[in-house]
Amino acid sequence: MGTPVLLPVAGPQTAPTSAYSSPARSLGDTGITPLSPSHVVNDADSNVSDQQTFLVVVAIDFGTTSSGYAYSFTKEPECIHVMRRWEGGDPGVSNQKTPTTILLTPERKFHSFGYAARDFYHDLDPSEAKQWLYLEKFKMKLHTTGDLTMETDLTAANGKKVKALEIFAYALQYFKEQALKELSDQVGSDLENSDVRWVITVPAIWKQPAKQFMRQAAYQAGLASPENSEQLIIALEPEAASIYCRKLRLHQMIELSGKAVVNGYSASDTVGAGFAQAKEHIRRNRQSRTFLVENVIGEIWSELEEGDKYVVVDSGGGTVDLTVHQIRLPEGHLKELYKATGGPYGSLGVDYEFEKLLCKIFGEDFIEQFKIKRPAAWVDLMIAFESRKRAAAPDRTNPLNITLPFSFIDYYKKFRGHSVEHALRKSNVDFVKWSSQGMLRMSPDAMNALFKPTIDSIVEHLRDLFQKPEVATVKFLFLVGGFAEAPLLQQAVQANFGDKCRIIIPQDVGLTILKGAVLFGLDPAVIKVRRSPLTYGVGVLNRYVEGKHPPEKLLVKDGTRWCTDVFDKFISADQSVALGELVKRSYTPAKPSQLVIVINIYSSEHDDVSFITEPGVKKCGTLRLDLTGTSGTAVPARREIQTLMQFGDTEIKATAVDIATSKSVKVGIDFLNY
Repeated sequence: MGTPVLLPVAGPQTAPTSAYSSPARSLGDTGITPLSPSHVVNDADSNVSDQQTFLVVVAIDFGTTSSGYAYSFTKEPECIHVMRRWEGGDPGVSNQKTPTTILLTPERKFHSFGYAARDFYHDLDPSEAKQWLYLEKFKMKLHTTGDLTMETDLTAANGKKVKALEIFAYALQYFKEQALKELSDQVGSDLENSDVRWVITVPAIWKQPAKQFMRQAAYQAGLASPENSEQLIIALEPEAASIYCRKLRLHQMIELSGKAVVNGYSASDTVGAGFAQAKEHIRRNRQSRTFLVENVIGEIWSELEEGDKYVVVDSGGGTVDLTVHQIRLPEGHLKELYKATGGPYGSLGVDYEFEKLLCKIFGEDFIEQFKIKRPAAWVDLMIAFESRKRAAAPDRTNPLNITLPFSFIDYYKKFRGHSVEHALRKSNVDFVKWSSQGMLRMSPDAMNALFKPTIDSIVEHLRDLFQKPEVATVKFLFLVGGFAEAPLLQQAVQANFGDKCRIIIPQDVGLTILKGAVLFGLDPAVIKVRRSPLTYGVGVLNRYVEGKHPPEKLLVKDGTRWCTDVFDKFISADQSVALGELVKRSYTPAKPSQLVIVINIYSSEHDDVSFITEPGVKKCGTLRLDLTGTSGTAVPARREIQTLMQFGDTEIKATAVDIATSKSVKVGIDFLNY
């Protein structure tokens, strides 16, 4: 039999003409007639209560450039522990996180992660290294891939392809094992995975498929399962930062725009000197790795009143995420006021500029070859650059030296037949010099120029945001994420927006998201209202109205004229959605003899969708409800099929219920498999 279709309860909708052929044309029978007016139920609180209790919350900050985890026992939520120190840190780079790098054996089995992966790969003989699969900074692939699926590939340093899902699952499994081992040591007995609530952070600007991909990878890594999905929370990075920033006391942050003395430093020495002192203070306390989060609202936060707005600028390795939140009293819950925006403007942009500079000096053909033939040495060069990158500052006067690996110098001579020094002289890049110790000497201006395109993009994005009427009256701007440590970015944000709002940086800015994610896992209900990133609805039939509906949508069945492919909307893109909010619609099958009802769920980035055939409308779920197994007498003549969608979390669930039999079917919205 053909797939039955739905008729919505709402009246007919106006529709633009559509030249698409109709998916409903071939259907064997019309499925559904109207029942009662549509209604929305705010059932927000009944569904949020947790059925499960966990002993510990572990948050994983899976970053583009570096990753880490932190945890808190639910019995002492004021203590947040940051993971053990990693083996093999880098000079000049704090190692509370480990690089997001992974190494697979030539047989494609997991070998190591982080510093261990990098060091092992580096020590391999170059001919052997070619067989191993080494991947770094692969998280950006989820942001940049338009048609992400479970089959999407990543390319390792040796050019070989490997499934992205496998790599993400390996990485998460590594963190799971590390965390469980450390927790078991702490508790003195084996801690089970079922005792842990996991939180994984993702950028708010990621599209739904990327967020779902992360959840799938976590299931594959054994952190949780689809049957027990609430064991895993996918948290949005700026939201996590927000939650942590509410707790900050004055001595835990630096106010760039403060005219007053902050933390005993005047505003003029805050950017730079104050930050250095603050970092020193953190470094001294670092051995403990335990942060106390007082159960208070911080001083800055207590200045905020009902309805006040603030912006969180989360600048990491790969992306910058801008989110506007509004305070809702009395509990100080957060409401997302404006859909997250941003783009691929993380600190990686600075690395790309450095690579472009090397191409300009040594030739693109050489750099491409060098990366393939000497992958470990290339990694080495980028590590050397990373630590110098962190030394860049607006007021720096002395040059920055970047060591070139010996194999770079050696390989260049073989490749070109002349020396690196000769290339520098010939290149006309006068702000990079060669020092006899085998280093590139960059003038501070040259280094600052590498930051400029990325910082300009961030400032430009913020400028656009401040144009929006909802954002005009923002009180604070919180600058968080690893890239927020860069004095050049701090200065640019202060110079451009210091007159519009107060600019605040948490002291341990690189760990802000991680700690906030732990707090979120301890109390997931703190975020009350989000913006829906997409419009959701189901495909239905409406009564055909002459002159209103396009003629090619006309379908005549048993003498009744239907308009096919109508998009019956549940919720619109950018609409405010309370956490756990339920939207209900009622449909009824046209024929009592119908044995199966199929409800197809669709999504679109546009909010004015009339037909499921419009460009950009994607199928993202199917509910199949079996209507068999009821005796004819028990079933009322007008059978009600209630369809519910629950919104507000990063996961959306849909349910269809046959009211007559209480049979129900559930489905998670799926952006990867349709």
